[in-house]
Amino acid sequence: MHAEVDGPMGTKTARSILTAAALAGVMAGYPSARGGNEKTFRGEIADSQCALNVHSLSQSHKEMIEMKHDVKTNADCARYCVKERGGRFVLQTPDKVYKLDAQVLAEQWSGLKVKILGTLDPKTDIITVRTIEPGSPSASKRSPPK
Repeated sequence: MHAEVDGPMGTKTARSILTAAALAGVMAGYPSARGGNEKTFRGEIADSQCALNVHSLSQSHKEMIEMKHDVKTNADCARYCVKERGGRFVLQTPDKVYKLDAQVLAEQWSGLKVKILGTLDPKTDIITVRTIEPGSPSASKRSPPK
């Protein structure tokens, strides 16, 4: 798609404007680009190792906390398993484990119950995170600094 334009703008500028307009139109059609299909997910920010029973028998941090003397909390365990064991931060719910695109943000909430506002890709189970908030009063007391 291009147009021939005479004058000070020239053909390249007109083509660039038309391309940008076309891209904007395409992006407007994607739900995640305009905030559509967002929903709230609730659970704990955990690590994929424990949540998916890679080295856990109970989909919890219990075994790692008992095994490692420097791992004392769910947050310690999640950070340890991501940093030292190659895991990723995930949202663990009672019936499902979701991957999260925002790993740096998720780390700040590791081990805590949270509410995530985001868009789920059902093919990959990856949540594109828009916000993470405390999911319980106790989590809000321990929430990360802004």
